[in-house]
Amino acid sequence: MLFYFTADEHFGHAKVLEYESRPFSSVEEMDEELIRRHNAVVRPEDAVIHAGDFAFVKTRELAEEKYISRLNGEHIFLYGSHDNWLGPRRAPDIHTVQVDKQLVVVCHYAMRVWPRSHYGSWHVFGHSHGLLEPFGLSLDVGVDCHDFYPVSFQRLQELFQL
Repeated sequence: MLFYFTADEHFGHAKVLEYESRPFSSVEEMDEELIRRHNAVVRPEDAVIHAGDFAFVKTRELAEEKYISRLNGEHIFLYGSHDNWLGPRRAPDIHTVQVDKQLVVVCHYAMRVWPRSHYGSWHVFGHSHGLLEPFGLSLDVGVDCHDFYPVSFQRLQELFQL
């Protein structure tokens, strides 16, 4: 099993094409390409942690039907700015996972310090769509920053030069 991290897919959110200058002619094209790129790297047995702003839909059932059921992997969802479909108190704001002895702290929002940051933990986040300067062992894993692909743990190791 491999671990992947991603954020800010904004499935079904037509305005994100304009706000973020995404290179798609329609929200349908964007949704299909995001699904294609996700499935090109993520296998069914892999784990994917979504750091918020997954889908612009009203219910979990609709998110499941239109998007989640079509994406490879076992999914963990965190709250973002546009995740009403998760319902109140149905998803955490922050998630920590240990992969190969490395602690990774995941949150929709970037933090200057995070749990165990002074001991080498990593922090991955979304929300900023690549507008924040890199800071320490933290990284924006939003799709806008990574050619619309999820980021693997191995890629994080390369980016953090470990």
